[in-house]
Amino acid sequence: MLERYKQFPMRFERHEDGVLEMIFDGPNLNAVDERVHAELPKVWPVIDADPETRVVLVRGEGRAFSAGGSFDLIDAQIESYAVRMRVYRETRDLVSNMINCNKPIVSAIHGPAVGAGLIVAMMADISIAARTAKIVDGHTRLGVAAGDHASMVWPLLCGMSKAKYYLLTCEAMSGEEAERINLVSRCVDDDKLLDTARDVAHRLAHGAQEAIALTKYSLNGWYRQQMPLFDASLALEFLGFGGPEVKEGVRSHRERRAPKFV
Repeated sequence: MLERYKQFPMRFERHEDGVLEMIFDGPNLNAVDERVHAELPKVWPVIDADPETRVVLVRGEGRAFSAGGSFDLIDAQIESYAVRMRVYRETRDLVSNMINCNKPIVSAIHGPAVGAGLIVAMMADISIAARTAKIVDGHTRLGVAAGDHASMVWPLLCGMSKAKYYLLTCEAMSGEEAERINLVSRCVDDDKLLDTARDVAHRLAHGAQEAIALTKYSLNGWYRQQMPLFDASLALEFLGFGGPEVKEGVRSHRERRAPKFV
């Protein structure tokens, strides 16, 4: 069922029975282009229905987990209402489908984790970060509201004061800092990241599957209760793609300078 993804900048491997590794593997630090963004929401129901998969381990190839949405995709959203609405629905479905996937999801975060890639990293049931990982929610630096998962998830994980600090300032944090504020489950030395994530996935794959799935379902009730908040924050984010600030945000990124928002 996963054959269709072979030509995409993400791939799937199995290193042990019951564990599916989903790997971001594309150009520009595994940036999420238009094709990947369209397929990311769809893959979770496929995984959920796969009898050979009991656990999903998500990681990035090379120097990054994922650098987030490509600037080409952002440009398309600015220029086209139809594209903006399509990406809005894809983002909504990505978060919902990860919440409703019965299989436990483990993320192994190294290097930059930004944008759509950050959604996957943070929506995982267990998140393990390398000590030098660079976690950034850059929405307000781009000129749009911090929507997608952040308003719903970050206050539950790390508290409102830390969530506001990092979401309003777009300050990058290391894996070590992310663990300190409880944004991620664990932080480990960089060279131990993959082994640690695989060990956690192994334990989950050999645990009581129904009990684990039902515990995940129960705990994710916290997220389901917050879905109206999620819907509102996501709508506010995509409202911003039709405004003036995002144009300056993108322009300043490309010109490698501080933005001049008016």
